[in-house]
Amino acid sequence: MSPRPLPSRRALLLGGLAAGALAPARLAAGDGRQPVIPPSRVVSMDFGLAETLIEMGLPPVALPDPNSWAQWVVEPALPPGIVNLGTDREPNLELLAALKPDLIVTTPYLGAIAPLLARFAPTRTFSVYAPPPGHIYERSVAATRALAAAIGREEAGETLIGRAQAAMDATRSHFTASGLAGRPLLLVNFLDTRHVRVYGAGSLFGDVLERCGLVNGWTRPSNYWGFNTVGIEELAQSPASSLVYLEPISADTLDTLAASPLWRSLPFVKADRVLRLPPVLMFGMLPSAMRFARQLTLHLTGERANG
Repeated sequence: MSPRPLPSRRALLLGGLAAGALAPARLAAGDGRQPVIPPSRVVSMDFGLAETLIEMGLPPVALPDPNSWAQWVVEPALPPGIVNLGTDREPNLELLAALKPDLIVTTPYLGAIAPLLARFAPTRTFSVYAPPPGHIYERSVAATRALAAAIGREEAGETLIGRAQAAMDATRSHFTASGLAGRPLLLVNFLDTRHVRVYGAGSLFGDVLERCGLVNGWTRPSNYWGFNTVGIEELAQSPASSLVYLEPISADTLDTLAASPLWRSLPFVKADRVLRLPPVLMFGMLPSAMRFARQLTLHLTGERANG
């Protein structure tokens, strides 16, 4: 989907800003991409890239809609003082100019505005959620290495990759020891009382399940984001699965579901195999993978302990 047209105020801004405000960071001789000095002021246009930057010790100076971080990402915690750029498709260009970033990192989702961003600083696109469908965890590893190289923090990148792998291995060992390995799960976000986004193989959540020794109950091919949008009745195709749904979800949705004959007829509801997890960024990278593994461990182990 292409961005909405920029307001005329912004078009005027692009034509009238002083050249110094738009000057990119100094570049290495013979290389049009890499700064001579590792960037210290990075703007991230994506939450997954931002969480990765935070874990590598270089939080972004600005981010679109940071106020929603606590609703969708939670951890790592967003450091104070990060500037709100507005929306991802129409960032505040005055603020972007005033920030004078050394580097802007973005994704193919915002490809239409990448040339605009590049007028303010060198801009790098990191492809994780993009055609064709693939394995998001593996793409996240590759993107983490590329991002670490772009900011001159290769060692921090490798440390993060190692931490993520250790978390997957530890979670798998825990599920094996506790008898939970091989358990089939359906992973969803509720869109409304009749529809869900269900995450398939190759999604970040699906990849975590596989690496942790669990089974994804959703077997249909998914889009390159790793999900399908379906009616809740279609979840009945996996009758042996437990349902794991992630916050946020409104109280009204839960109340309506509780009164719905269709919902009460689903196998996992009738068998009381429904788990609620706190928010995890479904389109995140390795930090979100680790958070998801931790939350699965806490909630599946708690369910087992409670019978």
